Amino acid sequence: MAGWLFAFEGLDQSGKQTQAERLAAHFRAKGRRVEFLSFPEYPTAIGTEIGRALAGERDYDAETLQLLYIANRYEFRPRILDWLAADAIVICDRYLASSIAYGEAQGIDPDWLRDVQRHLPTPSLTMVLDIPPEASLARKQAARDKFERDMPLLSRVRESYQRQSKAPDWVLIDGQQDVDVVANAVMTAVQSRLARL
Repeated sequence: MAGWLFAFEGLDQSGKQTQAERLAAHFRAKGRRVEFLSFPEYPTAIGTEIGRALAGERDYDAETLQLLYIANRYEFRPRILDWLAADAIVICDRYLASSIAYGEAQGIDPDWLRDVQRHLPTPSLTMVLDIPPEASLARKQAARDKFERDMPLLSRVRESYQRQSKAPDWVLIDGQQDVDVVANAVMTAVQSRLARL
């Protein structure tokens, strides 16, 4: 692969979208082609079904819902591979680790979740913006989906992200810091990773 894939992970309202968009703007300003994905991608048929489940219109068990999330990523696998082959920067707001974090928090075997996703492109770097569930709630109090309202679940999700972030090519960043401080930490992590590629 010629391009790079950067994934942003963390609880909702951790600043993933803001930091992903800032990183995309940085690379575009340098003349690089950037492709941006925010999972789940709701416009697809699978994404639409996920949206219905999160709104309480469907009653899937935890395994089935995670398989839908993963299938939604597989819908974009051919495009991601083409983009990377064309030397593009691919930035994802949520990616592989989300299914592991949320699935593990619901009692699903994390090794199974990793195995199901093994044919998806591996990120060059995964950045977890770490905030406690209480901060997520404070930043968004209305229109929260069923996962966003489950504080004990979110605590377990955070713990999973923290465990996962100990792996190579991961970095854990304090998402409660000022947005510019977080952006500087993201850029430092990206530059460090690129220096090793």
